[in-house]
Amino acid sequence: MPLSRFLDLAVQIQQIPAPTFHETERGTFVRTLFEQEKLMDIHTDPLGNVYARLPGLGKTAPLVVSAHLDTVFPFSTPLAVTRTPEKITGPGIGDNSLAVASLFALLWRLRQEKHPLPGDLWLVANTGEEGLGDLRGMRAVVDRFGAQPLAYIVIEGMSFGKVYHRALGVRRYRISATTEGGHSWGSYGKPSAIHELAAFITRLTALPIPEKPRTSLNVGIIEGGTSINTIAPHASLDLDLRSENPKTLNALIRQVQALVEQATRPGVLFSAEIIGDRPAGEISPSHTLVSLALDCLNALDIYPQLNIGSTDANVPLSRGLPAICVGLTTGHGAHTVNEYIDLPPLEKGLAQLVMLVQRAFHELP
Repeated sequence: MPLSRFLDLAVQIQQIPAPTFHETERGTFVRTLFEQEKLMDIHTDPLGNVYARLPGLGKTAPLVVSAHLDTVFPFSTPLAVTRTPEKITGPGIGDNSLAVASLFALLWRLRQEKHPLPGDLWLVANTGEEGLGDLRGMRAVVDRFGAQPLAYIVIEGMSFGKVYHRALGVRRYRISATTEGGHSWGSYGKPSAIHELAAFITRLTALPIPEKPRTSLNVGIIEGGTSINTIAPHASLDLDLRSENPKTLNALIRQVQALVEQATRPGVLFSAEIIGDRPAGEISPSHTLVSLALDCLNALDIYPQLNIGSTDANVPLSRGLPAICVGLTTGHGAHTVNEYIDLPPLEKGLAQLVMLVQRAFHELP
């Protein structure tokens, strides 16, 4: 299979807008390709996840390989790409169009070798990985398959050489301030929801955030107000909290909740709504699946790195199921319009994936 076929498909996928919660068109495209490949049990679930099965010999449990369909970019984002012999640039090309295309590149390479797999290979293009999707697509995938598969292998377009075997815990809140509001002159002196929220952010960012274990706090969105001459009756922020250590994350959550309670006073009401909860989990570096992933990279003369991240693998890992996330190439600018993927590492990135799938069937318990 020529690499150009793989790359052309990645660009085709990238050209179909797929903001989180709006992946239907891209999912339909993938389903049509699954049908053209004459795979089995092709279907789309209520959340938009698209499934297909490559039948094996029935000697082992199945293996699930997945890639998320959605991107962070709204429909209004121009999706033009530029291609050179060294890279392809375009919004979402690496995260995650390349990975979705790799479901087919994997299939083509396996068929090219003409050696049936010992068990069924499920290929899944899932929804809801990015942002407020909160891994909803992968939750449905794992609800469906449970502990039946040998493992879950999650593909991301970039981060080649890294093996994510630890799931980074994430908690997200929408924190709102509500006041009576009023006219900026006639009611001057009454509390403004925007002013109250700004003061709250100052207290929030003053919280001590440990460097070890690595922990982060980020206010990503602020909204509110009615007009320039209105004392704002409502304002809100979206807050993202992360930590490598679940106990540290829980401690930070408690501090934030305490600040919310303290911010409420006569005439000012603060509230916090959970809008995202990505569970933590991990498998041991000595687990057979992790060892296989490291061996595959070493066999290709790629120095492997064990890593932690927030990916679709969070879901099975949090349930004690064997899972890892691997990348296909290197690149830069993920989640920006200048995102690009490097082409030279891609042949080895795909070879790693094929090798990992084949060895997983033979070596996982």
